[in-house]
Amino acid sequence: MLGAIIGDVIGSRFEKENIKSKTFELFTKDSRYTDDTVLTIATADKLINGGDYTKLYRKYAQKHPLAGFGGTFRKWMTGIIDGPYNSWGNGSAMRVSPVGYAFDTEEEVLEEAKISASVTHNHPEGIKGAQAVAMAIFVARKGQSKSEIKTYIEQTFQYDLSQTIDEIRPEYKFDVSCQGSVPQAIIAFLESTDFEDAIRTAISIGGDSDTIACISGAIAEAFYGDIPEELVEQTLARLPKSFKKIIEDFNQIKK
Repeated sequence: MLGAIIGDVIGSRFEKENIKSKTFELFTKDSRYTDDTVLTIATADKLINGGDYTKLYRKYAQKHPLAGFGGTFRKWMTGIIDGPYNSWGNGSAMRVSPVGYAFDTEEEVLEEAKISASVTHNHPEGIKGAQAVAMAIFVARKGQSKSEIKTYIEQTFQYDLSQTIDEIRPEYKFDVSCQGSVPQAIIAFLESTDFEDAIRTAISIGGDSDTIACISGAIAEAFYGDIPEELVEQTLARLPKSFKKIIEDFNQIKK
């Protein structure tokens, strides 16, 4: 899941100031973790220690209220909204990456991704987005080729992955829906040449940059394996000790 967090941190400063280029400084003083990281850590915590997604997502969000949560989620995390709110937003997809590592069968990954999404994002598109990301990670870490990953996602989730990044980039705008950001994030991974290039490619299309890079980074880590040490160090330096402990613990159980 560290690939997801790296993508979030690098993409954070471009969320509101998009850059339609792959040429940029990876880290600056403005690079920070956002709600994507907070809830990814919460997902990992649940998978390590058990518990309830609703309670953990609320607990983590309330501890980090300025991380950039959306308006409806903020109402949910404080209890103003009680229960799932039929969202198709990409919040379900941005936090799901640990699920793709934690299980050894397709059925288990699909079911857990659905559970993690449904506490808030119980709309079919919200569930599908989470499942697609989790399964892309799952099949990537099982050694599938990019063409096999592409075919699996297209056939299983009916996402159109036929466009190229060069075709997407010129007209792409901010879109927080799963259906309007998850396919683009997967395409960015598919076109990448290595982990860093996946992050740069994802950010270069614009839109919800931290989340798109978070999703692409999660899949890229599963596919490429190694992440450049400098990216790891720069990211970990920006995280609280409690987050780093969860990452360390999760890495032990997923081996």
